[in-house]
Amino acid sequence: MKYRPEFQDRFGCIQDSRKLCHKFFPWYNGVLRHSGIGMMTPQMVQYGTAEKVRDLRQSVLDQAHIAHPERFVHSAPKALELPTQVWINKPKNADEETR
Repeated sequence: MKYRPEFQDRFGCIQDSRKLCHKFFPWYNGVLRHSGIGMMTPQMVQYGTAEKVRDLRQSVLDQAHIAHPERFVHSAPKALELPTQVWINKPKNADEETR
């Protein structure tokens, strides 16, 4: 949040901070595509639509490859895989905890 240009160093009152948050969080969760979750939004992951969106992306990429294979010199394009785990601060024993 602090790296967004509209974020202020200080707020005049709690209402000012709430006003910013009421704009920021819907954008962050519903619009911003996160690289750590396969360029999906948190809402897509939370509500279970991420796999469908990924499949649709792959379909578009497949069609583009069929239509213009010369654009893809190394291989056919692949949609980003969805991670099986996502962490903000990964615990030291995270792999052991998920077993």
